Amino acid sequence: MVMADRPEVETASGPLTALTVAGLASSMLGGLARVPFKKPWSGPSGLLDNIGQAVTRQSIRTFMGYSMGLPIEEFRSMEKILDEICRVVMPPFVELTDGVELTDDTIGGVPGLWCRAKASTDAYVDEDEEKQEIGATILYLHGGGYIGTSPIMYSAFASSLVRITGFEVFIADYRMAPEFPFPAGVLDAADVYRALLGRGVTPEHIIIAGDSGGGGLAASLVAHLHEQGLPKPGAMALFSPEIDLDLDHPSITENAQYDVLPWNIPVTPYLHGVQPNDARVSIIHADPEPDWFPPTFVCWGKDEMFRDGIREFAARLEDSEVPTRALEEPGMFHVFPILMPWAEASKRVFRELQELAQGHVASDPDATQTH
Repeated sequence: MVMADRPEVETASGPLTALTVAGLASSMLGGLARVPFKKPWSGPSGLLDNIGQAVTRQSIRTFMGYSMGLPIEEFRSMEKILDEICRVVMPPFVELTDGVELTDDTIGGVPGLWCRAKASTDAYVDEDEEKQEIGATILYLHGGGYIGTSPIMYSAFASSLVRITGFEVFIADYRMAPEFPFPAGVLDAADVYRALLGRGVTPEHIIIAGDSGGGGLAASLVAHLHEQGLPKPGAMALFSPEIDLDLDHPSITENAQYDVLPWNIPVTPYLHGVQPNDARVSIIHADPEPDWFPPTFVCWGKDEMFRDGIREFAARLEDSEVPTRALEEPGMFHVFPILMPWAEASKRVFRELQELAQGHVASDPDATQTH
């Protein structure tokens, strides 16, 4: 379910939506036309990675810049069209590239998308003894600045997580701002977590993961679970998490020219009156302890705007003796493993994820299909 499909969400008319999409296409073409004039071949990486970074950076910045200027009704309508395109393209793509099956499901009242190895599903393997072991479950909270995107848009990255770890992934379709500000997303994620436990998944066999705003939401979820007296997950994996909504670190301005994020990062619609230094929305202001905060892997790019906040967060975890693996990649921008999975820096991230899965989340030989 994309946000536009929720009855509480208003959308634009058909003709206005068509104009919005046409405007996006025009902006994207204009943005890409600028790339050759910015010496895309130069940079700290190899030639192909440098060109890939330049094209990706310009494409995402153009898309975000255009999207952030739209009225929310037009944004939701455009988002729905992109979601529908992904629903046609992504299932055969991930089946071909990663051998993954996509299945819609609702867990704890929250819709979402399962990504599982075909070799572990009833649809492809009849005999239980021949099925691939499920191992564990990743609860993935997609990015989008607490405002946009949908599970199907993240199915390619989630499917790569299935291939890398051997685990199943559930991408939660949590409610987003401005229609549903904090704490709606956290409560939805907590409902999914409780329901997974109710389905027989043990907490030590759950990884909570997320990127960007979804990474911030994942960290907020862990704090919420602690407040509610629920057991912590086996591990957490964060990719460029938005974990400090104060947005007052030097890297916010220093890296604005290098990152893919827009200059005016929108946080007010999500906060809806909550102070940005509230630990419930900015985990950097919390005091994590090993008894409730799980072993954590966090990665980010040296050229991204959230760099300094994530550095401080990683240092705080290490000082609190929470098992932590922090990876900062030079020359990389926001959520680079998702936007540039072919890059050498992304491959290093994937290797770290394998170690996280093997070192902190043991496979469950008694696991059964959870959907």
